[in-house]
Amino acid sequence: MKNSRKPELNTIYMSERVRESLRVIPDYVLTTVIAPMGYGKTTSVNWFLADRIKKQDAVVIRVNIYSDNLMLFWKSFKNAFIHEGLTFLEDYAMPSDLIGTGLLMDEFCRSFKDDKVYYIFLDDFHLLKNEQMTDLLVNLCNFLPENVHVIVASRDKFLRNADVVRLGSKLHIIGKDRLSLNLTELSVYAENCGLELNEVDIEKLYHKSEGWFSAIYFSLRSYSEDGRLPEGNKDIYELFMSVMIDPLSDEKKEFLAVLGLADEFSAEMAEFITGRKDTKELLVTLTERNAFVTLLSDGKTYRFHHMMKECSARMFESLSEEKKNNYLNRYGEWYENRKEYLHALESYEKNENYDRILGVIENDAGVLLAFAGAERILELVTKCREEILKKHPTALLVLMRRMFTWRKIPEMMRIKALLETTIKEDKEMTKDQKGNLLGEIDLVMSFLMYNDIKAMSALHRSAASQMTSPAVSMRNEGSWTFGSPSVLMMFYREYGELDEELSAMEDCMPYYYKLTGGHGFGAEMVMDVEAAFYRCRYDDAAILLEQCRTAIAGKGSVNMELCCDFLESRLSVCCKNAEFRATEEKLSKLKKLHDTMWINIYDCTRAYYYSVLSEPESVSDVFKEHNLSTINYLMPCKPMMEMIENQVYLAEGNYIKVIGGMPELFGMCQGMHYALVSLHVMIQAAAAYEMLEKYKEADDLVKKAIDAARADGIILPFAENYKYIVNAVKRYAKENNDDFAAKIIEKGEEYRKMLPDYSVPGLSDLNDKEIDIVRLISEHYSNKDIADKLFLSEGTVKQYMNRIYAKLSLEGDSHDKRKHLINLVQQKK
Repeated sequence: MKNSRKPELNTIYMSERVRESLRVIPDYVLTTVIAPMGYGKTTSVNWFLADRIKKQDAVVIRVNIYSDNLMLFWKSFKNAFIHEGLTFLEDYAMPSDLIGTGLLMDEFCRSFKDDKVYYIFLDDFHLLKNEQMTDLLVNLCNFLPENVHVIVASRDKFLRNADVVRLGSKLHIIGKDRLSLNLTELSVYAENCGLELNEVDIEKLYHKSEGWFSAIYFSLRSYSEDGRLPEGNKDIYELFMSVMIDPLSDEKKEFLAVLGLADEFSAEMAEFITGRKDTKELLVTLTERNAFVTLLSDGKTYRFHHMMKECSARMFESLSEEKKNNYLNRYGEWYENRKEYLHALESYEKNENYDRILGVIENDAGVLLAFAGAERILELVTKCREEILKKHPTALLVLMRRMFTWRKIPEMMRIKALLETTIKEDKEMTKDQKGNLLGEIDLVMSFLMYNDIKAMSALHRSAASQMTSPAVSMRNEGSWTFGSPSVLMMFYREYGELDEELSAMEDCMPYYYKLTGGHGFGAEMVMDVEAAFYRCRYDDAAILLEQCRTAIAGKGSVNMELCCDFLESRLSVCCKNAEFRATEEKLSKLKKLHDTMWINIYDCTRAYYYSVLSEPESVSDVFKEHNLSTINYLMPCKPMMEMIENQVYLAEGNYIKVIGGMPELFGMCQGMHYALVSLHVMIQAAAAYEMLEKYKEADDLVKKAIDAARADGIILPFAENYKYIVNAVKRYAKENNDDFAAKIIEKGEEYRKMLPDYSVPGLSDLNDKEIDIVRLISEHYSNKDIADKLFLSEGTVKQYMNRIYAKLSLEGDSHDKRKHLINLVQQKK
């Protein structure tokens, strides 16, 4: 019987096999839908999500991906949540390491604690081409609450074998085989579309299409118009063009060609770009007749299927150069007016409108420019004619600053020379305008003098004398110390020059604050406090610290507050007037700022503090598990992080690690002129050698460290590690009759008595290694456990124990001696 229904090709058809695969999605945390283009991945998922909304209290968060630009993806990701009334991600930067991922996971778990079911749909995931995003996705899915389900559609497999194993039963995979139509399903689909094909045509179409949904759809659409299946071997795009595009008028073809450049667009945007007043009517017609133009769930935004975008791009290229340039400029203007500078840059880049490219760079001031990539921007600058560059001196200034950040110093200097020439030759700029530009050049140049305070100060003074307004290429937010928990560690450059450096910092910073709107406010005060502390003037340090906290309160100097915490945690060990404030409550407040750098500094503080107290089990996971390599630290703070990790290794008794990493870390410190960090590293290595009874190496490093610290009276690093190096320092003092060494011993003994476990070291005839073993025996560790903890063999532990029993005159069999030793320790406590 002939089917008399009018053909309806936009009918959505879900085979029973596909429905079965979709129905079980709620049983899994992550579902991946993997198939090439045109297999109905998005359609299938949307069908499932629409069904879920009807049947349960479900919230659907759709994230459409259009490129491999991570910043644009993250913006789209957050906007998708905001569209559903979920604003908790609004202030989050995209996670770039385990700390950031952890923050995000905590936020997800807190924010999804309700009775609703959430489905997060990431479409076209293959466009990201970034393993960082796969890592983030897998980490999230392993910790998401049970009421949250993630669905990812991708053309390509993106999970690695290890990811599949790690996800285990949380993962559901829907592949091409499920989405392809078999012979029976093809026949049912054709009938549902109102078409009657004979068995020969059905088989012919099936074998030609191999069940590929898009090929079947276009073939049936062609059949509905002329009663014949397409002949020949057209590729999918040719088939799409012949069926979907060729029948349209030239005006509609151009309309589609132009709008295909946009990832998403509204009717208002379409009217602005095309200049047509009948835009709304055209869009209604296209969405009704074309399944490849979709109105999204917000009822305002349209999106082209990738196949439509590809064909639109081909049509756009066939337009005249005049038309293409006109449309691209309109796109650029639309995005620029809405401060979507990366999109604007891309539009102007396509038609090489360098005048507007530089205008965008000026307006952006280098903020989003960072996400465009160094090589791409360098290529644009190279291609741009010099006379156009000279018309945009502010853009040159922004580019100069950005080249420094990208470590493209030769390019930075070439741009500087061109900018100075521009300023000199320009006859229209006012004196103030020239002064602001020249002053900011000095400010940017000061970054090349990093941690040379005197040189930086000279440039800051010069800049301040010329500038009448704040810098345009810098923001007064973010980290001032690049993530270091200490100002002094960054700027103590040369032994014997500490007082001069403190004075230079005090003179320098007011000029810097004026130029940058108070960025890093309080840095010079923090450095003063640290200097007093490192000279073991504990009460002075406590007073200065309180004055510093009062001065920076309410100024938004989170970085300096955290540096104060780092200092105060260490001061609290040896000064009754200081209290450790890096508590869980502090961490909770920091998490609300959504900045992983602050969390990193907090972790550093806890790691160093608990290591000094010989409580490595209390340090944060990233230091406990020695996962520093997974954290996205900025290069200037890397030596500090590794030095703090060394302190953890010492507390763990892992002395080999300290010694093994010393040459590279010490070389890094020397290269960056980090005198204070170098001193710490020398003392830590001396401690490790002493614990391994390599006394010559320990003595050499102690001598070198004392000679370095002498001129500025730096004592604290010796005191903090005194329990390890006490005998080495005493050997040095005995040989050299040295007053400074005597001072180190005095302060070291004072510091050691402040430590919580001083009761065990009270067994004064024992060395530090023996004290460590006594402490572990008193905690009822077995010989094997002691050996594992201190990285020794069981035989070596037995030798140490025999020496301990001999020194303490303990008699009897091994059981009795061990029991007597434990009793002795308890009496001391």
